[in-house]
Amino acid sequence: MMPLEDNFSDIVGKALRGLAMSEADAAAAAGISADEVRNLLDGEFDETTVQALAPVLGLEAASLARIARGAFAPQAAPPPWLVSVTTDFGGMTVNAYVVWDLETRHAAIFDTGADAGPLLDVVKRNELEVVAIFLTHSHADHIGALARLQKAVGAEAWSSELEPVPGTKRFRPGDLFNAGRHFIRTRLTCGHSPGGTTFLIEGQVVKVAIVGDALFAGSIGGVRGDYTAALEHIRREIFTLPDDTIICPGHGPMTTVGQEKTGNPFFA
Repeated sequence: MMPLEDNFSDIVGKALRGLAMSEADAAAAAGISADEVRNLLDGEFDETTVQALAPVLGLEAASLARIARGAFAPQAAPPPWLVSVTTDFGGMTVNAYVVWDLETRHAAIFDTGADAGPLLDVVKRNELEVVAIFLTHSHADHIGALARLQKAVGAEAWSSELEPVPGTKRFRPGDLFNAGRHFIRTRLTCGHSPGGTTFLIEGQVVKVAIVGDALFAGSIGGVRGDYTAALEHIRREIFTLPDDTIICPGHGPMTTVGQEKTGNPFFA
């Protein structure tokens, strides 16, 4: 399995930053020392410290401990019409996705990663006709190969009207598109970025949510805006989907709604 995007210390750091809480203030509220908080952030796991600190940060201690022990390994079996493509970007990896109708071969691509080559290989290998490229948000790792990809497949690219990318058309929250018999619904899941969007693939027995950097397996994307609102967007727009909905994040492995509702420390 692809490793989780965030380890337990990343999660603690994201919660601290989201709450705009200093290490000293968090330590005081938890009744522990600032050094103990710093040790966690440095990757030194201590369950007693986690039990004290997690509630202060709005995290669920048991699920955070499972991640620290390497015991959280979400499983998701993608349908045959969904392929994940992972490329390297500045020392990290980033995911893009191809979805297509098995009958018409009409396809949609979600984000581009840093290199269009692997996406184009999927298109060629499966004899697909790309009808649209959709962008979850405008960060460089997710749109780096857009120009080459768009030139190669000749499809329109779409970005949120709340976070427009030059050279693309604009969509709004709640807009509906299609790629063959797949219907693609846009849902606003901002926080990591102003127009961060989840694309819900409807019209098939298996539901898929392509979430960008709103949500990772066992974590969330770094929140640059209203932290409370960002968590609420995820609860409302993603966690109201059926538990077996496959979640396709911008980084790290696929997961499901049910596994995140019970195993993600921000929500468990």
